[in-house]
Amino acid sequence: MSATASTPAPAKAPPLEKQTTVGNYFVSNYPPFSFWKQEFVGELQAALERPPQPGHPLGIYLHIPFCRKRCHFCYFRVYTDKDSAAIRSYLDAALQEFALYAAKPAVRGRKPNFIYFGGGTPSYLSVDQLSHLMNGMKALLPWDETEEVAFEAEPGTLTDHKLKAIRDLGVTRLSLGVENFDDHILEINGRAHHSKEITRAYGYARELNFPQINIDLIAGMVEETDANWRECIRKTIEMSPDSVTIYEMEIPYNTTIYKQMKAEGKLVAPVADWETKRRWVDYGFAELEKAGYTISSAYTAIKNPQKTKFIYRDRLWAGADLLSLGVASFGHIGGTHYQNHHDFDPYVARIQQGELPVYRALTPSADERLIREFILQLKLGHVSRNYFAQKFGADPAQRFVTPLQTLQDWGFLTIEGDTIRLNREGLLQVDRLLHEFFLPEHRNVRYA
Repeated sequence: MSATASTPAPAKAPPLEKQTTVGNYFVSNYPPFSFWKQEFVGELQAALERPPQPGHPLGIYLHIPFCRKRCHFCYFRVYTDKDSAAIRSYLDAALQEFALYAAKPAVRGRKPNFIYFGGGTPSYLSVDQLSHLMNGMKALLPWDETEEVAFEAEPGTLTDHKLKAIRDLGVTRLSLGVENFDDHILEINGRAHHSKEITRAYGYARELNFPQINIDLIAGMVEETDANWRECIRKTIEMSPDSVTIYEMEIPYNTTIYKQMKAEGKLVAPVADWETKRRWVDYGFAELEKAGYTISSAYTAIKNPQKTKFIYRDRLWAGADLLSLGVASFGHIGGTHYQNHHDFDPYVARIQQGELPVYRALTPSADERLIREFILQLKLGHVSRNYFAQKFGADPAQRFVTPLQTLQDWGFLTIEGDTIRLNREGLLQVDRLLHEFFLPEHRNVRYA
């Protein structure tokens, strides 16, 4: 396989962008969000009236937008000023939104395969609020066939009583937002918890026998150093979680760090550069591998591949339906992507009027769906050609002949029989490489 004569591939990869500047780096979906439009919302409404497509499992995502503090690097829709009455009204609205979907032909009678509570901080909710929410969800679509219930938690919000309730309510994967183990770094980056709360919460969660406990880390936080990062990896391995997720710090436009940069007229963020962040992730992966972990994606290491799974990730990257609930959340049903209203009051108001709170939508073409699954699955480090041939009727080695040749020439990728594989160097920078597979009209957009 070779690049065409008219567009010769360069002999080596273009240089890495050195400094961390403002903008979204992580690729979470395709086509880019900036192509989702209000005028396409009717396409979702039409999709909801059709029966579900065979072989498409259903997942549920619920956004809990409440936090004790807003982290300086956070770009999600979160609120730190809502009282218990406002939170209750939000939970009731989310359940009412769920009920609206559960009555539609595309959703009615289906049993969710996976459920994800994201934030914000789902563990910010009280035990009574969590019970009200989860029991209300189970009454609409039973969880008896659910393979995974994932739940994000901030260590400082977890009491022993709350952890037990979370486990009793059916959570199978507890994801602790540790990010760093150093109190100074946690504080300067706006995190609400401290290191002693990590140890206490993790210890009790272990006693409760959660099937999977995940620890989140961030490479490149403000004032993070080589020595600190090595210590974070050492402590993580010492704790021996079932899985570890490592993200590289990015600075999207709606973060506190960017607002400060803008006020000071700075173009470069006060965090580690990309080369350093990738070196830290590489070090973390190597140390975790020495400790017996397996690298299962560009961001994750798992202790036992036979036991520990990321059902939400794997189903989502294979085109599962995702019923997304809550303010600003985005999902896809029956082939159409959608996103909810991104502000609290309009979201709640729409539901109270008996309407779905959808703000924008997009129905990708068959080729765009192929691209989406291919680039997301490439984050696993390997892709099966036969999978795409059977599902889409196209061999990705032919459909993506030029970008694949480019990545081969850059030294990041090989094709061996059925498998298209990234090496470790390619995996560590996969999000920037994925743009090579975008359609021309989707390149160089603000949000990927």
